[in-house]
Parts: sequence; structure tokens; C-alpha cells
Amino acid sequence: MISKKLEKALNEQINKELYSEYYYLGMAAWFNNQGLDGFANFFKVQVQEERFHAMKMFDYLTDRGGKVELETIQKPPQDFESAEDIFKKAYEHEQFVTKSINDLMDLAIAENDHATRNFLNWFVEEQVEEEASMDELLTKVRMIGSKGHGLLMLDGQLAQRTFNPVESEA
Repeated sequence: MISKKLEKALNEQINKELYSEYYYLGMAAWFNNQGLDGFANFFKVQVQEERFHAMKMFDYLTDRGGKVELETIQKPPQDFESAEDIFKKAYEHEQFVTKSINDLMDLAIAENDHATRNFLNWFVEEQVEEEASMDELLTKVRMIGSKGHGLLMLDGQLAQRTFNPVESEA
């Protein structure tokens, strides 16, 4: 059985993951409106990843005897200035999520909940990848600028991204 403190914290994280899904869907829509379907695809795949993360937590919480309590999902921003603006915000958002996962891990350690610590290790590792991916794309977009062939080349590359869920060993 999971503690009430961890149950509450995991429910809050589920909400953050679902918000992330919604946030990235707004970014995908912005890119679609700009005619940059490859960039939109990148964020649509990101949407699927965020849903996957939320559902992993959802299932874990129920497996541990906790109660899932879904809350209202905050409306995400929808107006962006450029591709650089979006990747800057996406990178900052991933840093926010990393802090949130780390706070969850700290709570699992304080609660001496080894199962939750083990479960959260996957998310800790995932956040390293998430931040690195957004930082790399932000760097590329900054080098390319907001117009030109470079942006279209990157758009073509991002169109190739697909969703490949990787299950944790836990």
C-alpha cells in the first residue's frame, strides 16, 4: 500500500504529465499552422510520450492500492513567436518536469518506499533524455534561425520521428 503523501504527489504528477501532453499539442498546432508539419510531428510524438508517462503513473498508483484523482488540466499557452521560442519553452518545461520528478524521488526516499524509488528511476533517466533532446533542438534552431533552407531541412528530419514506447524493467 502506498502512503497518502505519495498518493497525492503521484496524482499531482499525473496531472503535470497530462498538462505536458496538452502543452505539446498546442505547440504541434502552432507548427501545423506555420506549414511546418515535421516540427508538428515531433510534438505530436511528444504528446504520445507524455500520455504514456501519465498512464505509467496511473497504472502504478492503482497497482499499489492508491486512488487516482484526476484534476482539471490547466489551459496551455497557444501563442508563440517562433520555432526558437517554442523549443526554449519546451526545454524550460522539461526542466520543470525534471524538478518535479526529483521532488517525487525525494519524497519516496523520505517515505522509505523502495518500490516507488525503483519505479521513479525510469522517469529520472527519461528526463535526462527529454532535456537533452529539447536542448539539442533548441541549439539547432538557434543556429538555423527562423527562416530558410535549414529550417525546412530540420522539418524534414523531424517528420521521421515515431513513437516507440520503452517499458521500464520495473
